[in-house]
Amino acid sequence: MKRTTLIILLFLITSIECFSQQNGDYGIRNTAIRSGIGLGSVLAVVVSWERNKSVLLAFLHGIFSWFYVIYFVITRKSTERK
Repeated sequence: MKRTTLIILLFLITSIECFSQQNGDYGIRNTAIRSGIGLGSVLAVVVSWERNKSVLLAFLHGIFSWFYVIYFVITRKSTERK
């Protein structure tokens, strides 16, 4: 009984997005996808955190994203190369 209830609950939770979409209007979904965090931002934050251990610098470098990643590749030390 518990297993059946759990499977039904899991199915309902995973299918909520399918039933909650409006037909024909994807404006909200596209806006959320466009305003998400990009790969460059995530990479810049991780690299900055590993080098500086500072939340403020990681946030700032995340804003500059790919510019900081390129700067890091150019200026990295021999101990940071693996």
